[in-house]
Amino acid sequence: MKHSDLLIIDDETRYADMLARRLELRGCRCEVCYNGGDGIRIIENEMFLLVVLDLQLPDIYGTEVLARIKKIRPDIPVIILTGHGSEKDRQQCMKQGAYAFIHKPLNIEKLLAILNEIREKSA
Repeated sequence: MKHSDLLIIDDETRYADMLARRLELRGCRCEVCYNGGDGIRIIENEMFLLVVLDLQLPDIYGTEVLARIKKIRPDIPVIILTGHGSEKDRQQCMKQGAYAFIHKPLNIEKLLAILNEIREKSA
């Protein structure tokens, strides 16, 4: 089974690709997909230390993607990354088991700190 550090699920292709490139420059292995359905299929077949999930996806709203990810792999931490999420979204995501709820633009150092924290816990 293939193992990457991060799966980025975000329909803003340029943003997702740029985030993956920036993380890869810092030694992270990333996989990117651009909708919820593909993200769920990838999670079914691959292992990740962390998933970064956008709420506004073209096919399935992020809270539903989160619920499905948690059903398939309850142990994978999921960070919700959104430019539009409401307080209600935040509460729902945290209740569903999200690791964190972060508004765009993302502070890459904060994300790397979270990833290192997760690596230490899983070591």
